Amino acid sequence: MTSSLYIHIPFCTAKCSYCSFNSYAGLDAMQGRYVEALLAEMNNVASGKSVGPLKTVFMGGGTPSVLSVRLLEKIVSRTVDLFSIVQNVEISMEMNPGTVDMEKLESLREAGLNRISFGVQSFTDSELGRIGRIHSSGEAMAAVKLAGKAGYDNVSLDLMYGLPGQTASSWKHSLETAVSLGVKHLSLYQLTVEEKTPMQRMIAKGKIVLPDEDVLAAMDEITKQLIVAGGFGQYEISNYAKSGYCCRHNTAYWENREYFGFGAGAVSYQQRCRRRNVANPAGYCECIEAGKTVVIEEETLDAESSFRETVIMGLRMNRGVLVPALIQRYGIDPTNYYGNTLQKLIANNLLEQKEDFLLLTSRGRAFANLVMAELV
Repeated sequence: MTSSLYIHIPFCTAKCSYCSFNSYAGLDAMQGRYVEALLAEMNNVASGKSVGPLKTVFMGGGTPSVLSVRLLEKIVSRTVDLFSIVQNVEISMEMNPGTVDMEKLESLREAGLNRISFGVQSFTDSELGRIGRIHSSGEAMAAVKLAGKAGYDNVSLDLMYGLPGQTASSWKHSLETAVSLGVKHLSLYQLTVEEKTPMQRMIAKGKIVLPDEDVLAAMDEITKQLIVAGGFGQYEISNYAKSGYCCRHNTAYWENREYFGFGAGAVSYQQRCRRRNVANPAGYCECIEAGKTVVIEEETLDAESSFRETVIMGLRMNRGVLVPALIQRYGIDPTNYYGNTLQKLIANNLLEQKEDFLLLTSRGRAFANLVMAELV
């Protein structure tokens, strides 16, 4: 039974220069219509027998918090009403620091929201301006403190390193500020320049310059030091948490577990079948309103493909993948399946076998993409 649910909100106040996600600015007028379509899709699935009880719910985007209190409360409360929910369910929402206030935070807390992920990216205003963020560092700090006053114990911050004009010193400032705010979770991502984004075009024209490899290496060292000093433990390549505060929803993804996705461009995964919804918000609404399917793409993986995907995703986590669980799930032993390839990676100190787990070594995490390319 599927126990995780993702809800996609595609609206943003402004599109960041690095963003390649399915998100749109300037569509405020259709937010109410979109939410009604979203709830209709959820209702159709909830009437079946294949969902629940839910252990995790995650609302992402886009920027879900650009919606009004009324619409957000409606989504959260309807989700809780439609589906069976475990007692300690994790219900998360991505928020932009510039789009929250006490009324919104308290109303959502009452509706059932219990985890917030703030997209801060940097605590240096000049860096925020260069990537098109709409908030300031001061607003970000105020939003985190406001969430604490509203009763949220489980707050996460997203930060990015390798930003245009960023230095090792400014990265240290951002990370020190984040740690000082008392949050329980940090997601620290190196900037990836995606194709066809404004940032890619600006780099090509020489309008912005990214930090070089030496600066990135210095940032990595700063991260290692401050994370330990702040009491965080790394549990995934880009994610760090205090004890008991790992993101359970994302862990389900890394374990390649089944999940439902609702909304424009959302993806669902059940019984090795991956389904993707129409991405355009207007097109999504039109399909729902006409009683048509919103699924525009389906892919069913064979057992070996799903096995390889599970290995690759699982290796993102520090604990790695549990070999007996892989054998039970797929009837495939990775030692036999990968053979000499696996032995070579172990011999080169990129992978190791520890008790029943196969995991990346410290050296292997630095070359994770190369290791995974060998196993895919």
